Amino acid sequence: MNDILRIHDLAVSYGHIEAVKGIALTLNAGEITALVGANGAGKSTALLAISGLLKPIRGQVLFDGVDLTTLPAHQIVRKGIVQVAEGRAILTTLTVGENLALGAYTRKDKAQIAKDLEWVYTLFPILQARSAGLAGNLSGGEQQMLAIARALMAKPRILLLDEPSMGLAPLMVQEIFRVIKEINRTGLTILLVEQNVRQALRIAQRGYVLETGKIVIADSGANLLRNPKVIEAYLGG
Repeated sequence: MNDILRIHDLAVSYGHIEAVKGIALTLNAGEITALVGANGAGKSTALLAISGLLKPIRGQVLFDGVDLTTLPAHQIVRKGIVQVAEGRAILTTLTVGENLALGAYTRKDKAQIAKDLEWVYTLFPILQARSAGLAGNLSGGEQQMLAIARALMAKPRILLLDEPSMGLAPLMVQEIFRVIKEINRTGLTILLVEQNVRQALRIAQRGYVLETGKIVIADSGANLLRNPKVIEAYLGG
């Protein structure tokens, strides 16, 4: 399996507090990799550092041989790494269609943009039905769908998902994870940050467990679901 992104000794601080303490992980092309752990473990901080929204105090994030820690966030997006932020962060005063158009703002390939929009609407039919309506009128689950769809319109090579199931009803959680699997079947590499450890590891080929800023276990998703320490700490064992 070819690795598409490698992280070496990544450390991120908020003032004097080191939230991420020298982690290392690898994303393999075409796989879902889950980064799981309790609230406050440093998962979202790691994603923000990968996407250039936080600058690490040390370490490297290597993508196509380039260290992303030297680049501003907008250049990282142009290279093909797109994050769906925790809490959706859609533009509620714009329509659904306008939000999706903004997702493709860095692209010039109009014919392919139109095809990608059709594909996104097949993934999320409700968005097509509500394309002319304000994004702020969508339910929480529909807003999460829009946030993912908008990121897909940027045609990423790596999709970073930060807590996509947070605050959603159980049926909507199942739907979001089903769509993540469907997106991955197209070959898109996904790094999934989740507090819902069981659901994340069920769909991930590989997983990393983060505790207080450090990776404490790394294994296949299937093996982590059977790991006694993971079961005891996160799966109600």
